[in-house]
Amino acid sequence: MLPTPKFLAGKRPSAPMIVSTMALVVALGGTSYAATQIGSNDIKNGAVTSPKIKDGTIKPIDLAPGTVRTGPAGPAGPEGPQGPAGADGSPGASGAVGPAGPTGPTGPAGPQGPAGVGRWVYVGRDGTILAQSGGFTLVAGYPTLANTAVPPAPDNSLRANGNVYINANEDLSDNAIVATVVLQNTIEQDGNSNTNGRFAGADGNAEFSGEIAVSRCNFMGNTGVPIPTNCAPAGAQNATSFVVSPRLSDGQVTTGDAATGNRKAFYVVITGDSSDYVAP
Repeated sequence: MLPTPKFLAGKRPSAPMIVSTMALVVALGGTSYAATQIGSNDIKNGAVTSPKIKDGTIKPIDLAPGTVRTGPAGPAGPEGPQGPAGADGSPGASGAVGPAGPTGPTGPAGPQGPAGVGRWVYVGRDGTILAQSGGFTLVAGYPTLANTAVPPAPDNSLRANGNVYINANEDLSDNAIVATVVLQNTIEQDGNSNTNGRFAGADGNAEFSGEIAVSRCNFMGNTGVPIPTNCAPAGAQNATSFVVSPRLSDGQVTTGDAATGNRKAFYVVITGDSSDYVAP
C-alpha cells in the first residue's frame, strides 16, 4: 500500500472532491463499458420473466408457436344488432315432380249450354217423329196435297206422298244432314213371309234394304248457290226445313199399303254449327 502523501495526511476529502473523482472514474471507464455488449450467453435461462418485459414490446412474430398460453373462454357477450339483408342468391335447381294428389270432390253441375253438334231425330214408318234429341217438328209426313194440275194433266195430289218434311228450327245453311233407313226385321214389308234377311232373289229382303235421300229445302245456300230441291208443302219452303225421301232398294216410292206396309223408318242427324238453334 502506498503511503499517503504528506499534503493529504490528517485531511478528509471534501464533497466536491468526491464528485470530481467519481466523474473522472466514469469518464475513464466509459469506453471499456461501451465496448462490452450483453449477449444471450450472458443471460441465465429463466432470468427474464414477464414483470421485466415492457408492455407492448413483444410481438407475435417474436414468439415461437405454442409459446402463448390462453385461459378458458369467457362468457358470451350480448347479441349484436341484426345486420342488413344480404343479396338474393341464384335460383336453385328445380326439384322433382311430386306425386299426383287425390281427386277432389265433384263440383256442381253447370248451366245447360247451347245445342251443339249431333242433333238427331227418329221417324217411324207412318211418317211421325217417334224420338229425338229435341227441337224438331213435323211439317208433313207422306202428305196428300191439293191437286194443282189443270186437265187434261193427270192428278198431282200425290207428288209429295213419298216424302217426309221436318223443321229443324235452325238455319241449315251451316249444317250437313245425314239420313239412314232403319233395319226392321220384325215387320213384314214385301209379302214373302220372310223377315230374316236370307230370302233368295233380287229385292227379296225389304226389311234389311232400301234407299234414302235427304236435302235442305229450296233456298240459297251459304255459297250463294240455290239448293236444287223444291219442297212441295208451303210450310217447308224455308231455310230451317229439310225433306227425306225413303225408297225401296230399286228406287220405287214406298206406298205403305196394307198388302206390303213397305214404308221405311229412318234416322236423321244434323251436324255442324247448331248455336243458332231456337226451341219451337
